[in-house]
Amino acid sequence: MTTAADHHSKIKLLDAAVRIIRLKGYAATTLDDICQEAGVTKGSFFHHFKSKDELAVAAARHFSNCAEQYFALAPFHQNPDPVQRLLGYVDLRAKMLAGEVNEYTCLLGTLVQEAYATKPDIRAACDLGLSQHIDILTRDVEAAKQRYAPNAPWSAESVGCFIQSVLQGSFIFAKARHDPAIARNNLAHLRSYIEQLFRPAVQTG
Repeated sequence: MTTAADHHSKIKLLDAAVRIIRLKGYAATTLDDICQEAGVTKGSFFHHFKSKDELAVAAARHFSNCAEQYFALAPFHQNPDPVQRLLGYVDLRAKMLAGEVNEYTCLLGTLVQEAYATKPDIRAACDLGLSQHIDILTRDVEAAKQRYAPNAPWSAESVGCFIQSVLQGSFIFAKARHDPAIARNNLAHLRSYIEQLFRPAVQTG
């Protein structure tokens, strides 16, 4: 039977893994780093996880769930127009580009870049998290397409993938330059692209 204390220590480990892996990368992160950040013993770690890889899979799911809850509560969802919801999403992502690089970049992108060829379980967990987020975006893209561009040759899913690709690529450049400015510029271009896809909605909105 899982106790409240067990659950609390597990969440502390997951939160610590998210923070440290985003800061140092997966390969450079040690169990000692994670346990120290979480304030738990290695015995507690092995009570919950068999290995660092197992923790990484769980951390990817934890990060995805937290992100889904965060975005689900965002005010832009209240807008009745799907185009404005998409633009609101991009605007929120731009506002999130603050603080240190590791505080706004994506755990899933960080993990999959290191683990895609050697850690299939981690790659699959990252793919699932990214795909779920794309699915959520795709709902608004599809609603906007049906309302404003029903005959457009592109699919809603392809646009959802493109939005996520711009974000992940922007995070890479932000890391390379240790500066979110290029990510902000990319999101401004992404915003313009969405407006062009659904120009009647922007003109009348």
